[in-house]
Amino acid sequence: MIDKITNYRNQVEQELMNINSWWMNNLPYNELHNFHGEIDNHNNIIRDKPISLVMITRMLWSYSASYELKNDKALLLHADAVFKFIHTYFLDNQSGGMFWAVNQDGSVNADKKQIYGLAFAIYACSTYYAISSNPLAVQVSNNLYKLIEQHSFDKTHGGYIEAFHQNWSEIDDLRLSHKDANERKTMNTHLHVLEAYVNLYKIQPNADLASSIQLLLYNFKDYIIDSKTFSQHLFFDDVWNCKSKIISFGHDIEASWLLYDAAIALGNAALIKFYHNAAIKMAEATIPFVDSDGGMWNEINTSTGSLDKEKHWWPQAEAMVGFLNAYELTKEERFLNHSLNSWGYIKENIIDKNKGEWFWGYSADGNLLNKGKAGFWKCPYHNSRACIEVIKRTTNLLLAK
Repeated sequence: MIDKITNYRNQVEQELMNINSWWMNNLPYNELHNFHGEIDNHNNIIRDKPISLVMITRMLWSYSASYELKNDKALLLHADAVFKFIHTYFLDNQSGGMFWAVNQDGSVNADKKQIYGLAFAIYACSTYYAISSNPLAVQVSNNLYKLIEQHSFDKTHGGYIEAFHQNWSEIDDLRLSHKDANERKTMNTHLHVLEAYVNLYKIQPNADLASSIQLLLYNFKDYIIDSKTFSQHLFFDDVWNCKSKIISFGHDIEASWLLYDAAIALGNAALIKFYHNAAIKMAEATIPFVDSDGGMWNEINTSTGSLDKEKHWWPQAEAMVGFLNAYELTKEERFLNHSLNSWGYIKENIIDKNKGEWFWGYSADGNLLNKGKAGFWKCPYHNSRACIEVIKRTTNLLLAK
């Protein structure tokens, strides 16, 4: 068992280095205007693609969190440069908040306020502050927190409204992406608002943040997690009526460990107990949707029974952590084996062994998806975070032996 866990940690440590090296080499820190919006499966730059708030903030988070772990000066230099780019080009100095996307020259490409993106900006900037002590980073984080609470928080029914126009007025199309339902509230945004708030709370604990985190954890407990299946509902109207029949396995396994970590950070005994149990049951609920090769399928429509068997990079990364978390909580070796199997699938299929980074994934019939290695949604977050979490957790497991 010790050898199994040690090998796991060592392999993942190397992969974290590989991921960061790829991003630093392909989007170098010393040429700010050399950030690109898209890179294909063969490492070719696709010109004139917008740079999304999601991609740029996840880059900042990955460099910052990796530096916190590895203390590599190159990571800090890249984090400094990415933060400068964000602060220069993404801040909306007129209405507050950040733009959803900018062009390569820094001009605004999409000016709506998507709460999901603002959450990632808090997540990234608070992590960057932890390694840099840059006062602008914590100032940005605090301002975004206040804006989200002012404009997005539903003071009547709880939870957060999905999106707004640039000036924070109501918007008709609230969708995060074309594949999402056009609904007022979503599981996905609530999960990442929670993640962002917890990260900010760790560097700056206060009663307001604690209250926001607690309310979010109760939102998941009362409305989002199905108490019978321990899968999650994805879309809601203002009063929390479920508006979707889709179960997303990647989001379920991701939430299983993030929610438990949030409860631990808050220190609420009742919520810790609930999410300890939920983490195990949510991980358990995804096991039937892991293929024999270790790869996790995408989603299922519970109304039609239609199963989407595509295997994308990010659910595999989240499965590494979610199953390892379940092993830590139960000491049941089967959960550790599921985590290792997820890593095995990634090594064999997702990692580009020749040119670096991770492929998007595979179609149901096993064909490589031609969606690129970097882009609006493809960034160093799920993969680097999985590596960081596995390194920390396996190190703790080995110390406990």
